[in-house]
Amino acid sequence: MAMPTYVYKNIETGETYEIKQSMREAPLTRHPETGAPIKRVLSAPGIAFRGSGFYVTDSRPKPSEGSSSGGGGGE
Repeated sequence: MAMPTYVYKNIETGETYEIKQSMREAPLTRHPETGAPIKRVLSAPGIAFRGSGFYVTDSRPKPSEGSSSGGGGGE
């Protein structure tokens, strides 16, 4: 099973690191190699939308030819 990668930021220098760790582990407070103080940074997940079905027009039913707006539908 692959472990997720978390982004950490060095509190003193602002440098960022990607560290793989289990989801069950508590967030790190020190860099495992240097001992520098770090904090976990929230970042957007990498999502790739592929194929059809991800557009607003794809999820709506197409209007039928008999129901156009502005038509004289009444007597």
